[in-house]
Amino acid sequence: MTATQILPAERTAEVLEHLGERSIVFVGLMGAGKTAIGRKVAQALGLPFTDSDHEIETASRMTIPELFELYGEAEFRALEQRVILRILETGRQVLSTGGGAFMNEQTRLAIADHGISVWLKADIDILMERVSKKQNRPLLKNPDPRAVMEKLMAERYPVYAKAAVTVPTRDERKEVIATEVIEALAMALGAVPVAAEKIAR
Repeated sequence: MTATQILPAERTAEVLEHLGERSIVFVGLMGAGKTAIGRKVAQALGLPFTDSDHEIETASRMTIPELFELYGEAEFRALEQRVILRILETGRQVLSTGGGAFMNEQTRLAIADHGISVWLKADIDILMERVSKKQNRPLLKNPDPRAVMEKLMAERYPVYAKAAVTVPTRDERKEVIATEVIEALAMALGAVPVAAEKIAR
């Protein structure tokens, strides 16, 4: 079952109508599922999908870990900011961003100007289970990655909370979370809740 099958077709149409020319921008920590859920939401809404980390790697011809190692985090964040702004200026789409992108004030302002932000909020056990399967996480190259993740959560969650929409993510099928994102977007964008529509009819 796809996200489109779970969600009434008019719901996706409402989101697109209220979205206008803005993009949907996923923010959150590594392992939250921004790329996986972002792809499902893009598919359900018939929008192009972009991953900012992938675009950065393409533009620089280097991997994210290589960029961190060669240039350091500050230089990487400056590059990330430029790439995200360029992506946002190319038109309406679903965009997933790196875990630290939303921490940059200029990037947050650019996202607010060109889109609506969605924070995929996950608890630490879910995040650790997912990131432990991947070796390309430069911030977690540490003897105690869980402590690093806890520190990142403490620093970043108050900033992620500034996102326009927050959707809890958990060990559930991607289609279910994507549907919840679209429903949350509909509410945030001012569409009528499904239950209220049924009563009105």
